[in-house]
Amino acid sequence: MEAIRPVSRTLLRDRAYLAIRDAIVAGEIEPGAVVRDAEFAELLGLSRAPVREAFSRLVDEGLLESKPQSYTRVTPVVAADVRDAAAVVGAMHELATRVAVPRLFAADVETMRSANERFAAAVRAGDVDAALDADDELHDVLVRVSGNRAAAATVARYTPLIRRLERRRFGEGGNCRSAGLHDRLIDACAAGDTDEAVTVTAEIWRGLAALADEPDRSETPPVTGPGTPPVTGPAASPATGPAASPATGSDAAPATTQSEGGLPADAAVDDVEPATGVDH
Repeated sequence: MEAIRPVSRTLLRDRAYLAIRDAIVAGEIEPGAVVRDAEFAELLGLSRAPVREAFSRLVDEGLLESKPQSYTRVTPVVAADVRDAAAVVGAMHELATRVAVPRLFAADVETMRSANERFAAAVRAGDVDAALDADDELHDVLVRVSGNRAAAATVARYTPLIRRLERRRFGEGGNCRSAGLHDRLIDACAAGDTDEAVTVTAEIWRGLAALADEPDRSETPPVTGPGTPPVTGPAASPATGPAASPATGSDAAPATTQSEGGLPADAAVDDVEPATGVDH
């Protein structure tokens, strides 16, 4: 049967990476929580090998940290890391905006306006997922039209570090950025005013970097340094994420619970595309 072919090992690794990354960014796996390959292999319906590869990639990207023969755990949200990531991602967006504005068609500008309308409505409704999805769509127009794949890859790599903090601030009652700045950006793009569009883009990302300096208003302060010992109890209740325990080896028992709206059990077979937009 020609239509039935083996699933690519690389594809399984990427699916594991996306599912675990998104759960960390959404807060379903909390900072400091120990993660185990056996547990996530069970949740994702995969073998341990692609999960281990996903863990390695997430360590490189700063969402996980690992101590050999001891533990792999979710990193804390560190203000300096968020500021650094925002500076890099903001620079990539400024570059993309400068290149993209002269190339935009009316349909591109209309896509941005429509996305901003959904963004503003989602912020008013307190729907963080819808707000960030709409924000991604808006800014992805400029990244896509610029055609700069290096900038797109950099944005995709470092945006999750920023998004974790954005989600937390939104949950604490923040307004998840200003649709008004988006309006100014879109108007500049429609007018073909590249300098103004770049200026507004820089303003958006300065505001996002400043988010890292706001006091944390959550009830339980996050882990703030690499010297803090790993979480030894459940990382989250069954409604928010898989349990974390002192057991850290790859032979640890698989988890028997799954978070509500958490890692998809069919992530190994459904086609998932990585998000490349940003959240501001």
